[in-house]
Amino acid sequence: MGASSMIILILAALAFSIIAVLVSKIVTKTTSNKAKLEPYECGIPTTGQTWVQLNVGYYLFALIFLIFDVELVFLYPWAVVAKKVGWMALVEIIIFFFILFMGFLYAHKKGALKWL
Repeated sequence: MGASSMIILILAALAFSIIAVLVSKIVTKTTSNKAKLEPYECGIPTTGQTWVQLNVGYYLFALIFLIFDVELVFLYPWAVVAKKVGWMALVEIIIFFFILFMGFLYAHKKGALKWL
């Protein structure tokens, strides 16, 4: 398993993506009208300008959520090997949670967790 495997994987991914897009273009029937070109939000017709700048706090809140959500992805493999590794696994996860907790405290101190 060397570089050739990675090249084959990348080529297969590109081929799959291109084929999926081409099949979609061939199979679907496309129609264009004025209603399809308008912005859609919850079925309510838009009034006024539709390009509204959102508060950056929403993005910060979403990024913090993603960080703590990804933390759970790392927690599962740790739980699988924790018994084999022993006490060292416990020390590593305590350090990991400490770093995350410090990030949480920093975000809380900066007010990133306050909903606007």
